[in-house]
Amino acid sequence: MGQIEIVRATPDQAGTLTALMHASSAYQGDYASILDGYTIAPGYVEANPAFVAIRDGEILGFYALVDAELDLLFVADRAQGLGLGARLITHMLAEARGRGLASVRVVSHPPALAFYVRMGARRTGTIPAHPPKVRWDRPELRFDVPTC
Repeated sequence: MGQIEIVRATPDQAGTLTALMHASSAYQGDYASILDGYTIAPGYVEANPAFVAIRDGEILGFYALVDAELDLLFVADRAQGLGLGARLITHMLAEARGRGLASVRVVSHPPALAFYVRMGARRTGTIPAHPPKVRWDRPELRFDVPTC
């Protein structure tokens, strides 16, 4: 298997990113409603810096950093446990530093809370549920962006 590269996403990859997101087992069952009808459009990728993790031409994960917020972060189920999520966070923090950001906000999927805390984010609050689409409270966290 080849090396994993993290590169800027292109608008023509929007459909692949949407499919990866919808295939995530983390958003099945009770959590499926949040992704109902949600697609990543080519215009979103063009307007918002998104980055993909690719190995041998296959997209295994991606993130989008919109202003000072981690808007999306997904790792394909088959790539879980490879340290890819940690690599994407490291890349995101370097991207944030390059933009001069002091911190990055994350509104987390509840099962991902422990991951973000392990990566160095600190919990700052809770975003209340907004039924019917989001029927659960979501943790709010913040990454402090290292200066060097």
